[in-house]
Amino acid sequence: GMRARRLAAALVIACSSGGARAMASSRAAAASASRQASRNVLGTPLKACGYDPLTGFYRDGFCETGPSDTGVHVVAAVVNDAFLEYTASQGNPLNRPAPRFGFPGLKEGDRWCLCASRWLEAYHAGKAPPVVLEATHEAALRIVPIELLREHAIDDDSSKRPTDA
Repeated sequence: GMRARRLAAALVIACSSGGARAMASSRAAAASASRQASRNVLGTPLKACGYDPLTGFYRDGFCETGPSDTGVHVVAAVVNDAFLEYTASQGNPLNRPAPRFGFPGLKEGDRWCLCASRWLEAYHAGKAPPVVLEATHEAALRIVPIELLREHAIDDDSSKRPTDA
């Protein structure tokens, strides 16, 4: 609806100092149209990452990427407190809302399309959050080896809500 279009046109939180520019809604529409061809890291059609909060560089729920996405926001993660604290300590406070970017701030259990380089940085620090492989765009493999993603893979159903286990 209208709100989704406004979000799609809004700036996204940058994860590199270069920053991201506002997306025209026509660019978001083009991304949606091309998504039928998009593949995940398993080589199957890309699945949605999350709609609440609405994620993705194009704010369409998918970890889609394109020429404007300098941060390569392609890793579908289920964020946890350990990761959020770590990435905030590295200057990327994803737990802090940024209303002018249409960004709600993340909390444990939220599904979010992370920058591949930020996920890899967290992996090397022992703080990588779980990943949904079916929703992680194949572009992630240019930055993160599949073996590392598999180490942190969770199946799509278990990521909907945390268990009490």
